[in-house]
Amino acid sequence: QKCFLSSKSITAEARSKLVSWLIAVRRQLKLSFESCCLAVNIMDRFLITTSVAADCFQLLGVTSLLIATKQVEVYSPRITQLLSLCCNSFSREQLCNLECLILLRLHFRLAAPTHAFFLDYFTSRTTGYQTDGEPQKKWKWLACKVCELSLADYTFNKYMPSVIVLCAVKLAKDLLKTHSAQPTDNKLLVQQCTEDLKLLVSLNQDSNGIYPPKKYLCKSKVLF
Repeated sequence: QKCFLSSKSITAEARSKLVSWLIAVRRQLKLSFESCCLAVNIMDRFLITTSVAADCFQLLGVTSLLIATKQVEVYSPRITQLLSLCCNSFSREQLCNLECLILLRLHFRLAAPTHAFFLDYFTSRTTGYQTDGEPQKKWKWLACKVCELSLADYTFNKYMPSVIVLCAVKLAKDLLKTHSAQPTDNKLLVQQCTEDLKLLVSLNQDSNGIYPPKKYLCKSKVLF
């Protein structure tokens, strides 16, 4: 797990908790899924280059989110608003200093292919439904939830975002009995990733509310 080689005090479990918290913050602040994905990407890339103490890990997460929202959102959250979500455990100066350090270590290269980008891409490629039609909303909603779970699980970093999203879309359509062929060049990799996602969903469906509202569910429940 290359991401944690330079940050031995940061474990995969700690990362999972932080990413889950960032997902909750994203919902509370009504930020886009792209902002959350980019924040996690920035955080992981920074951890490769720099050692971070465990007590500053949350500061890294919220700073990465601030940088991501400046890239993606029309209006980024106020610094005071983000610090209040951390119970004001950090100062404005600490956040701004870390923001500068992240930008320097990443050489201001912030853009990255994210789960959100590929989810929009595969959605636009889907045929047979009108844009923003009800069937499309169903599986896109569920695929997004599956992608959120994979973001928090560091073991999925071995897969490219495009592969994860392709498998998440396939899994969502299977759950909702909405079948639509998705071409792929590496069927073995897709099959392996899909099986890993099925296991992840089965382990988290109760605690994370992975299943959509009743109106989004088909009558027959799929069991793994």
